[in-house]
Amino acid sequence: MVNSPRLVITALAPALPLASGLVYAFVESTVEGKAVLLVLFLGSIFSWSVMVTKIRFLTFARRQSERFSALFHQDRTPLRIYEQELFFDGSPLFEIYHAGCAELCFQLLGSTEVDETYRARLEDAEKITPAQMRSVQSAMERAIGEAGLKLESQMIILSTAVSGAPFLGLLGTVWGVMDAFGGIAQAGNANLAAMAPGVAGALITTVVALLVAIPAMFGYNFLVTSVRSMIVQAENFAGELSSEIEHRYVEHGLREIRRPL
Repeated sequence: MVNSPRLVITALAPALPLASGLVYAFVESTVEGKAVLLVLFLGSIFSWSVMVTKIRFLTFARRQSERFSALFHQDRTPLRIYEQELFFDGSPLFEIYHAGCAELCFQLLGSTEVDETYRARLEDAEKITPAQMRSVQSAMERAIGEAGLKLESQMIILSTAVSGAPFLGLLGTVWGVMDAFGGIAQAGNANLAAMAPGVAGALITTVVALLVAIPAMFGYNFLVTSVRSMIVQAENFAGELSSEIEHRYVEHGLREIRRPL
């Protein structure tokens, strides 16, 4: 005797209760519920792509910053790396360093170009004034802002998934329950067998919404913490570089010494 498909599914249901429940709820969901599920599925794809991309980007930026920081602290001459025209693409620290050094060279030499006469011109250049140093600090502050915007880019997608997915799932559930009770009222048959399919089809949107929001929440918290750490590191480096530049290239003038009468 050949078993019918219904008997086979019934026999396999205890082994895969979650999968069978989700499949049954999806089959029983309304057109509106399936539309909500499609939106949630697309949101899940976007949120996961953002998490993977941002983690890879932040990991690369951290490695580049570590390489740059190690080279910078080997020789604390501020303009040495700029003079050698070395580049550390993706490093927020290097972007701040390059912006500050370019502005410093412009204030010292009137040009940001590094050529064969660069070292001679730098040795003959006079120190800059505190007012010119403020221009260098402003350039570094702008670089910090631009680096922060780059690090925080696309985070809005994750925050939207965290906050919007549960509400979207709740909308699908409420809509599905409303349709289920409306169908029961029209049929005039208010029993559990008639109510269960519609309620199951309505609840699947909330389940899927939570499956979208929970990973996005953990990923968002991890990325926010990492971004804030890198921004604080960039601000600290800018302060360190500013101190080195002031020590070597800023002329503060002689203080007037007052003799006692």
